[in-house]
Formats: sequence, C-alpha cells, structure tokens
Amino acid sequence: MQNNNGFEQAEAMEGAYAGVDMREIYEKKPVLYKMIKRLFDIFGSAAAMVILSPVFIVASIAVKACDGGPAFYSGMRYGKDMKIFPMHKFRSMCVDAESKTEKYLRAGDINGLAFKIKNDPRVTTVGRFIRRTSIDELPQLWNVFKGEMSLVGPRPIQVTDKEINEYEKQRWIVKPGITCFWQVSRREFVPWDEWVDMDLRYIREMSILTDIRLLFETIGALIYKAGRR
Repeated sequence: MQNNNGFEQAEAMEGAYAGVDMREIYEKKPVLYKMIKRLFDIFGSAAAMVILSPVFIVASIAVKACDGGPAFYSGMRYGKDMKIFPMHKFRSMCVDAESKTEKYLRAGDINGLAFKIKNDPRVTTVGRFIRRTSIDELPQLWNVFKGEMSLVGPRPIQVTDKEINEYEKQRWIVKPGITCFWQVSRREFVPWDEWVDMDLRYIREMSILTDIRLLFETIGALIYKAGRR
C-alpha cells in the first residue's frame, strides 16, 4: 500500500514502530504546533546566528588558516520527503577528504547510512576542536532559517546509492534537524537500526514540550561531550 507522497506503509519491516503509519501520525499533529515550530526555527536560528557571530568569525579564520582551504563545506543531504539540499558546516577535514574516504574506511566503521571513521586521519587539527565542541555544526542554523532544516528533527544523512527500505524512509517524513534523541543520548556509537527507531520515536512524540526538552538536553550533552575529552 502506498500513500500520495510515495511512501509505502512499513508494516512488513522490522523495527520498534513496524506497522505504525508515521505519516498519518505526523499529519495529525496540530497545525498550530507546526506553525509555532516554524516560527521558533526562524527566530531561534536568527537570534543564534547574531549572538554567535563572533564564534562564526573566529572559526572561519581558524579553519582557513589551518590549511588554506575554504572555511565552509556543503554536503548534499536528504531533507523532508527525501528532497536533496546542501547542508552547511565548518570544514573539519582536509580539502580532498572525499577522495580519501575509501582509503581509510574500515569494516568496523560501517553503520548503515551513518558511518563514521574512527580516529579519522582526514580531520584537521582545528577540525578536531570544532567537532568536539560541535562548532562545526553552527552553519546549519542558516539551513534552519531557510526552512531546509529544523532546530529539532532527525539528523540529515548524506545522499547515498545504498538501498533504503520503506521503514527507514519514514524518518524523512519531517524536516531534518540539528538535534534529536540520538544527540542527547550521549552515546558516540548507535547502530543504524536503533538510530532510525529513535527518529521515528521523535515523529511520534514531537510537540512543543518535546522540542524544548530536547534543546535543553542538547546543551547538557554538549557540555558532557566537551568535558570528557
């Protein structure tokens, strides 16, 4: 069975929410909540960019001075309904990082669509610091302001040629976000299947209170992350 947006119901797929129609759940969310969420994204991201403008300036200079490459990196990511958009970050890797991915990728780094190379040699000295402090993610506030992302929502995953089943596709029913349940879990490694379930849990529980709670918990998670290195 397939709905008007091209997503098949995931009744046959394995997962914590197998058989649950997440699009139906999302469409039943109050219109007022969706309006407030968008307004909060606009004003919240704008205020954050103004307040953090000194950090943007210092980070840009530091990344540029590290190896002479560009300060920003834009990678293609899946957005709402799997529409592709450029997600912005401060560049934390060497300029030719993408061409070196296969060289350094090991079997233990594979994690579905969310692989990370442990002790990645492509990461620059400045890159390690801005990753540890999550400063590298700040340019995504511009994505939020433009409406491509939300402050709270499933993390964007890079465009891939790997197979994505109908159960996993449900995480793209909503806009991707800067933070969600995985970011506040304080776990560096989460299996892809569990990550998907966390994102579907967000769609099921999303509300003003859930978003506010996750934003406050994100601050705590960032302090915890920075303090343990």
